[in-house]
Amino acid sequence: MENECRKTPLYDAHVKAGGKMIDFYGWLLPVQYSSILKEHENVRTRAGLFDVSHMGEIEVSGSDAFEFLQYMLTNDITARPGKAVYSPMCYADGGTVDDLIVYKQSENSFLLVVNASNTDKDFQWLQDNRKGNVDIKNRSDEYAQIALQGPEAENILRSLATAADAQDVLSGMKFYRYVNEIKIGDVKVMLSRTGYTGEDGFELYCRPDDALKLWDMLCDKGAAFGLMPAGLGARDTLRLEAGLPLYGQELSETISPVMAGLGRFVKPGKGDFIGREALVSQLEGNMSHMLAGFGMIDRAIPRTGYEVYHDGRKVGHVTSGGFFPTLKKNMGIALVEVSCAGEGTDLEVLVRDRKYAARTVKLPFYKR
Repeated sequence: MENECRKTPLYDAHVKAGGKMIDFYGWLLPVQYSSILKEHENVRTRAGLFDVSHMGEIEVSGSDAFEFLQYMLTNDITARPGKAVYSPMCYADGGTVDDLIVYKQSENSFLLVVNASNTDKDFQWLQDNRKGNVDIKNRSDEYAQIALQGPEAENILRSLATAADAQDVLSGMKFYRYVNEIKIGDVKVMLSRTGYTGEDGFELYCRPDDALKLWDMLCDKGAAFGLMPAGLGARDTLRLEAGLPLYGQELSETISPVMAGLGRFVKPGKGDFIGREALVSQLEGNMSHMLAGFGMIDRAIPRTGYEVYHDGRKVGHVTSGGFFPTLKKNMGIALVEVSCAGEGTDLEVLVRDRKYAARTVKLPFYKR
């Protein structure tokens, strides 16, 4: 396995710290260091450090880059430099190619941060639909990415950002804002106040050669604030509690942003874009299924793919589920018929040939 999988610049640091390494979409990454529950709780109460260097970075530049991305993405990316924009990217039928974050780096240059498993597919999709004066480059090998998440995240960065202007940047940086260049210790990073945990936090982009230095520095300084490295296991339970979609589960070629409850990121008013007609129809209520959060009433753990029933009839399946550490409950998200998605609907989840009672609840499950 290790021969076939790619390693991030932090691979040796994970092994040294006792990380249990697994194959994640062709990358060797730590699923956990101590325990998923412990790492999860630590992010909610103090701070956790995640290696997300496997994520893809695609640069779109040129005099027509803005118009091209407006056509490719469902959200309106009109924004000043310094504001990150989340957006789905869709097929003509409304199915999801990927969900990503757009960083406007200058008037004619944008950086798209995409899901690791979709990097090649996204790059090809952009190339296949390219029009106007646009240059598209896969820059993934030029970036390492570290996510610092949790209530102590800002304090940890403050202890490392020695320059006065860096302190000013941190105190004034709202959620979904970023700076193209700032020094954390003596490492230059692109710093973004974003994350995938439901907590406050930052994502730091640096050169791969600087990643280990940055990681060690954050671990050393962060120790006084209770920082612990965290793996993919906690990343998944954290994002699930916060009701954040995972591509391939809550979003896919057959699950549109509207079906996933992300209609607020679909902006028909901005003009034409791929999937507009299909998504507008769904926004008007023309869809058969949508995502719903649910909690188990009976004692059973729902897992991805389990069948969901209502009044004895199969109405959908679980997209993600499990034990939610913060809420101390077995819960999940399911793709169900629209008539069954309303809050308070009684459902049953088929677990090993037996049906267990569940009830739909409002998303997100957890909000800080």
